[in-house]
Amino acid sequence: MWPNDPYFKKYSDERRHNWDGAANLDRDKKCPRYYREYLTRVYRFCIPEGARVLEIGCGKGFLLASLKPSYGVGVDFSQSMITAAQKRYPGLRFECADAHCLEIEGEFDYIILSDVLNDVWDVQTILEKLHPLCRNETKIIFNFFSHLWKGPLNFARRLGLATPTLRQNWLTREDMANLLYLSGYEVFRSWSEFLFPVGIPIVSDFLNKFLAKIWPFKIFDLTNFMIARPKPSVRRAWKQNPPTVSVLVPARNEAGNIMAILDRIPEMGGGGGGTEIIFVEGNSSDDTYEVITRAIEESERNCVLYRQPGRGKGDAVRTGFAKANGDILMILDADMTVPPEDLPRFYDAIYSGRAEFVNGVRLVYPMQERAMRFFNLLGNKFFSGAFSWLLGQTLRDSLCGTKALTKSNYERIVQNRAYFGDFDPFGDFDLIFGAAKLNLRIVDLPVRYRDRTYGDTNINRWRHGWMLLKMVAYAAFKIKFV
Repeated sequence: MWPNDPYFKKYSDERRHNWDGAANLDRDKKCPRYYREYLTRVYRFCIPEGARVLEIGCGKGFLLASLKPSYGVGVDFSQSMITAAQKRYPGLRFECADAHCLEIEGEFDYIILSDVLNDVWDVQTILEKLHPLCRNETKIIFNFFSHLWKGPLNFARRLGLATPTLRQNWLTREDMANLLYLSGYEVFRSWSEFLFPVGIPIVSDFLNKFLAKIWPFKIFDLTNFMIARPKPSVRRAWKQNPPTVSVLVPARNEAGNIMAILDRIPEMGGGGGGTEIIFVEGNSSDDTYEVITRAIEESERNCVLYRQPGRGKGDAVRTGFAKANGDILMILDADMTVPPEDLPRFYDAIYSGRAEFVNGVRLVYPMQERAMRFFNLLGNKFFSGAFSWLLGQTLRDSLCGTKALTKSNYERIVQNRAYFGDFDPFGDFDLIFGAAKLNLRIVDLPVRYRDRTYGDTNINRWRHGWMLLKMVAYAAFKIKFV
């Protein structure tokens, strides 16, 4: 095997000697502080405080410490770097080891490899060594230099403006995606950052926060980022104990649909109580609340009813999910334009591990003739493109009300809600933006959209469309241009 290859030994010794020497230098003089701080800002956006974090190629530990992990482990093959890191950050754990022969116990929420893959002998081996440290939910975040910057960086190093390095691997995003696939991972988000690597007040931030995110300027970005996760498998804990399910049904002026909802929602998941159905009645002008009350009394289903304290679907969603007992949470609009019979497919996507957040999509299959008006359809297509660009993940239909996620991930969204604030009267975007901020694997699930059989839509296309435009602008400055 190549660990005994003399070329590998020479390669490793050269790099170890190079980074041992770098550890004795003032890093800020050799590596521009602006670049380091910008990378830190990106990683802090991606990784919430209090996570379990492993950094491969941690250097002196600055990035790992800035993430404020509840448990942080840094690995570097330079003993001088590790010694410096231990001295600076005694509350973190540091180990001197070669990532090609990694032997660490435990599982982590996030594993980061920042500016490491350009300098290693075998990328695939390192990726395969990470599997024992991952759960299904673990996210691995990489950044590596763009191939287009090979010439400019080499020139800058000759002038002493960039950190001196030995010969590098120059990976494209396609190369990296292929190596991840071969190593048993899937990429679900990739983007580029950092158009202008010199720190000039105002100018640098404008170029890197705005122009670097927009075509064609982003073609010339210095650094590629990728987020991957292990290829999914059924969670071990769920093999013997299938997850329970809570289906939230926000209901406003939907009296004529209630009995059909109770009849048509399938039983899903494990547990002795059956699928929990949570009705949240929202200030109806008809007798929806009374109809739900009678239906629950007559039904043998596991049902509860709450009267919504505020207004808007978003308030109803937050009210119902706060009361839910299931391991998997779902939303089903009471108009049943998305058939309740489709809910088991949302359950399967979460249970199998293929998705962490499932978003219904009405724009793939032909819909019934009166299901969606023309301008509503145009608006949906526009907003799906806008949100895909904002989130860095494909989102074909941002306005479909049917969604699913685990209760544990919803609770993480709640804990992180202060980042966006109470901005969403619809409820869908609070969940979508929260899932994207936590780097959950968002998966679109096509459904066949049906005509309404009772009542009228609660959506005003022009007033609500204007609200959505303002939300897109708001989200751009909270997610894209940060």
